[in-house]
Amino acid sequence: MAKANPLVRMAWLLPVVVALGLAWAVWTGRLRIPEAWNPWAPLRIDAPPNLFTRFKLDRASNDRAACQAALAQADMRLTPLDDRVTGEHCGFTNAVRIERTSVAVGSPFSLSCRAALSLAMWERHVLQQAAREHLGARVVRIEHLGSYACRNLYGEQGRRRSQHATADAFDVAGFVLDDGRRVRVLADWQSLRTEEPVPMQAASQEAAPQEARFLRAVHDGACDYFDVVLGPDYNRAHADHFHFDRGAARVCR
Repeated sequence: MAKANPLVRMAWLLPVVVALGLAWAVWTGRLRIPEAWNPWAPLRIDAPPNLFTRFKLDRASNDRAACQAALAQADMRLTPLDDRVTGEHCGFTNAVRIERTSVAVGSPFSLSCRAALSLAMWERHVLQQAAREHLGARVVRIEHLGSYACRNLYGEQGRRRSQHATADAFDVAGFVLDDGRRVRVLADWQSLRTEEPVPMQAASQEAAPQEARFLRAVHDGACDYFDVVLGPDYNRAHADHFHFDRGAARVCR
C-alpha cells in the first residue's frame, strides 16, 4: 500500500494548528479582538446578540461568580438566596428572589441564577421588540404562574422531578401592555396545527391576529436563551402558559 504523501498530511494538519493557535492567542489576551466577537469575553446583557451570545450565556450559567456578575447588569430588583435543600432532589443553589424584572411581575418568585439570566436576556432582546412590532405597545407587566416548586413533572407521582424543583423553570401566563391591553396565552394563542385541511395562508402566522403573532414571537424568541420552551402546541398541560427552563434537554415546542 502506498504511503500518504507527507505534504498531504501537513495540508490537513495546518488549519487545525492555526485554529488552535488563534484560540490560544485570544484566550490568553495576546490577540485582541472586539469584545462582542471574543467568545471568552464576559456576557453583556445589553450587547446585540450574535453567534457567540449563546456560548457566553452557557459559560456564565455554569460558573457561579460569572453568573452573578452577569446578572448584576440586569434591570431586576432581586435578593440573593442561600443554597438550600427542601426535599429529595429538591432545592436550589446560586438562586435569587426576584421582586421585579424590567417590568412588574406581581408575586415575587425564586429562580436559579442561570434561569434568571436567561429571563433577563429574553426580556432585553425579545419581549419588548415583539410588543412594539406586533402590538405597537410596551409590556409593563408579566403575569406568571410561579417558578420554584418541589414537585414532579405535571405533579404526577412516579415521574422525574420537574425543573421547577431546582428553581430552573418559570411559567408565563400572559402580559399587560402600557395601553391597558391584556394578552393571555390561554385566550390569544392560535395553534398553527389543525386537523382539517385549510388554505396555507389561513394557517400561517401572517393570518393570525396581532396578539397571536406577538405570543408566537416571544415563545420562539425564548428558544434562543432557554433550554426548554413549551407552549400550547406541546400538550394540553401547557394550554394556558409558556414553560421556560434551563436544564439538560433542548426542546422548543
